[in-house]
Amino acid sequence: MTRDDLAEAIYERHGGLSRRESRQLVDRLLDSIRAALLAGNAVRISGFGRFEVVRRRARRGRNPSTGQPIEIAPRQQLIFRPSRRLIDALN
Repeated sequence: MTRDDLAEAIYERHGGLSRRESRQLVDRLLDSIRAALLAGNAVRISGFGRFEVVRRRARRGRNPSTGQPIEIAPRQQLIFRPSRRLIDALN
């Protein structure tokens, strides 16, 4: 599902919004989620799941093609944890 698909679904379900307004609504929602994640906050959507930023420490690794040890830099990673209701619905 794409951003346009979400906007179209909102347009079809809500008779009071134009396609442009529904696209703007999706953009504002995604911008709010992005801003919260960039600020280091978790985003929880009830019945769907949780997005959060996890900080990974620096660690030693190995180059798979040469076998040489390398240092892997610290980084931040975005993870999604689905809610129990979503998992149950999928199964």
